Amino acid sequence: PGKECSWQIQFADDMQEFTKFPTKTGRRSLSRSISQSSTDSYSSAASYTDSSDDEVSPREKQQTNSKGSSNFCVKNIKQAEFGRREIEIAEQDMSALISLRKRAQGEKPLAGAKIVGCTHITAQTAVLIETLCALGAQCRWSACNIYSTQNEVAAALAEAGVAVFAWKGESEDDFWWCIDRCVNMDGWQANMILDDGGDLTHWVYKKYPNVFKKIRGIVEESVTGVHRLYQLSKAGKLCVPAMNVNDSVTKQKFDNLYCCRESILDGLKRTTDVMFGGKQVVVCGYGEVGKGCCAALKALGAIVYITEIDPICALQACMDGFRVVKLNEVIRQVDVVITCTGNKNVVTREHLDRMKNSCIVCNMGHSNTEIDVTSLRTPELTWERVRSQVDHVIWPDGKRVVLLAEGRLLNLSCSTVPTFVLSITATTQALALIELYNAPEGRYKQDVYLLPKKMDEYVASLHLPSFDAHLTELTDDQAKYLGLNKNGPFKPNYYR
Repeated sequence: PGKECSWQIQFADDMQEFTKFPTKTGRRSLSRSISQSSTDSYSSAASYTDSSDDEVSPREKQQTNSKGSSNFCVKNIKQAEFGRREIEIAEQDMSALISLRKRAQGEKPLAGAKIVGCTHITAQTAVLIETLCALGAQCRWSACNIYSTQNEVAAALAEAGVAVFAWKGESEDDFWWCIDRCVNMDGWQANMILDDGGDLTHWVYKKYPNVFKKIRGIVEESVTGVHRLYQLSKAGKLCVPAMNVNDSVTKQKFDNLYCCRESILDGLKRTTDVMFGGKQVVVCGYGEVGKGCCAALKALGAIVYITEIDPICALQACMDGFRVVKLNEVIRQVDVVITCTGNKNVVTREHLDRMKNSCIVCNMGHSNTEIDVTSLRTPELTWERVRSQVDHVIWPDGKRVVLLAEGRLLNLSCSTVPTFVLSITATTQALALIELYNAPEGRYKQDVYLLPKKMDEYVASLHLPSFDAHLTELTDDQAKYLGLNKNGPFKPNYYR
């Protein structure tokens, strides 16, 4: 691994050489090696983003970008150039956002918008953030997950003038400090929130009620965050309109399903090198995320069990050829346990005690509440960190359970997610922000809204050129027969 590291960095520096020989393997290893937080899972030192080389907290450092600004807090501003390359690679697969930039360059639909954001900070989100800036917004950003930040991408954003407060491996205290630094800024008051998980919204609501009241709109993209918004709304405490992007078709049907179908295997392979053929896997939850994970595991020959609370999802699992069981029934025999429920305490200490030796446990839901990790931090159990994001928890009798990312989101903590799928979600988020920011007084009340289907269809249509896909048009006669407008929306508003 040491050798590999020097080769990768030298290779990345030597861009001219690279452009002369665009071999497939060269391309792939470049895009993967510069950044991915766990590219080389044997040696964290071989990863560009790891913090092993420097234990000084970013909060202690005085850093400035080339324009002299120090309005940010990242791991190392000197990595900005690497981050810029990562962002450029991502842009190539996010053509819809780039075309949105071109379309709206003249009119700047977000001029005057002061957006405070809390999402995963990766090359893909950076393309979204820079699109929002190109559309006229000012942005301040923090991370919604302590492990998913790509340090060099955060550096590139800081270099470009975005006030970003995030680094990989933050402590819980750092996490809230970063969110607070985004919101609490003299002479700058946010008027829009873009959130993933609801932590930022919760913080502003609790700590800065006056700011919260003046927010024009919230855009939220995760099951967990949306659930928290509905709770606020039910209690009559939501005094601003919010857009539930998570339940828009373009998020549910694409990000949750196809993204997890590709990234579940990636995360598990990079951390454990597990062989899936013939392995017994239990997937808790058969929503869109569960469906994606199961499709991938089944394709590699794993024997998959499902746990479900919802009879509709359970019946879908049965029709797709999966056994629906209770976790207790299979916990002793399974090799891998994956949670995808958005719930809490799905895998309890009792389950963990009954697992067989070397069972792998991980979470694909947004929050780290699904596996009761706290119950494992007791004196009789020994924790051994064997690789970046991989812990062996050892019982007194020598049994080990392999816990990934300490029960946090597997794909963004341990691997990456496909850029193209994120382009779909990011475009939806950008349009939701534009819609809420420009909505005339009274169009949106203090409630949680779904994106109109017309907008879902527009986002989908922006991504079709990538596949050279040609849509059929209805004739006037056909449109009349179906009772539809020729230009859509083609789906009813309740379609999901």
